[in-house]
Amino acid sequence: MADQQAEILTKIQEIVANQTDDLNVDDIQLTTSLKDGLNLDSLDIFEIVDALEDEYDIEIDSDEGIETVQQLVDFVQQKINSKD
Repeated sequence: MADQQAEILTKIQEIVANQTDDLNVDDIQLTTSLKDGLNLDSLDIFEIVDALEDEYDIEIDSDEGIETVQQLVDFVQQKINSKD
């Protein structure tokens, strides 16, 4: 499970770094807030979620209340594992 979380975190770091010009992968940690810590707006978050949905063939509802990178990793992991 830890390997899967690390893989998901790496993918999120890649996607966020690609979506934003001023963020470095090292800025994106599990405890980081998506809005406050990374200064992402709603459109940025939508694009990140959309990329994760495509990558993992899952659906993420916009009303899930995901605020941190850890919550996003946990949610994606839960969705992946529920597909199996």
